[in-house]
Amino acid sequence: MAGSECGAVQRRRRRDGEIRRDAVLDAALEIFSTLGLHGASIDQIAERAGLSKTNLLYYFPSKDILYVAVLRRVLDVWLDPLKALDARSEPAEALRAYIRTKIALSRDEPQASRLFCLEIVQGAPLLRLELEGPLRALVETKVAVLQDWMAEGRIARHDPYHLIFSIWAITQHYADFATQVDAITGRSLSDEAFFEATVASTQRLILASLNLS
Repeated sequence: MAGSECGAVQRRRRRDGEIRRDAVLDAALEIFSTLGLHGASIDQIAERAGLSKTNLLYYFPSKDILYVAVLRRVLDVWLDPLKALDARSEPAEALRAYIRTKIALSRDEPQASRLFCLEIVQGAPLLRLELEGPLRALVETKVAVLQDWMAEGRIARHDPYHLIFSIWAITQHYADFATQVDAITGRSLSDEAFFEATVASTQRLILASLNLS
């Protein structure tokens, strides 16, 4: 086989492998977020992913390894918007954008939020090192950004950790407690008008606490 043909085959195999791996992660997120780590089985996830159990175990040798991989992917998705908070940004604009993105994630990826919540409620036995490592480092970087804004008088003084926690709590409520929101209001974030009202209300609440319009 010519070198170019061999390279094309290898690229195709890598691409096919990535597609199968993503399919497993998608299926695992759905199963784990519904049944939890202990209630889910590799057989269920393999069936949902359209793969044999043997094929699944080729990519993820154990259920615990697969579970942690799913949670790491959830963290990657959630942390990207926080990374955008930059000291050079205009505070009101940056915080509005962050809040909108977080609520959009609660609308578009509710299973991810619920799985993360379930892991935290159980004491994060498999995710503790991730929380104490990459997540903590990123939050501390953004705390420094908020502190700079406060020192410059660009936003009102608040405990920056609690400010971040408050944004997380409000925005992820609409994923973790979607059933309660629907039971009380009869609406969900899939309703565009309700989504926009939720974004606007949360933005006003957070920005007003920081003396931002």
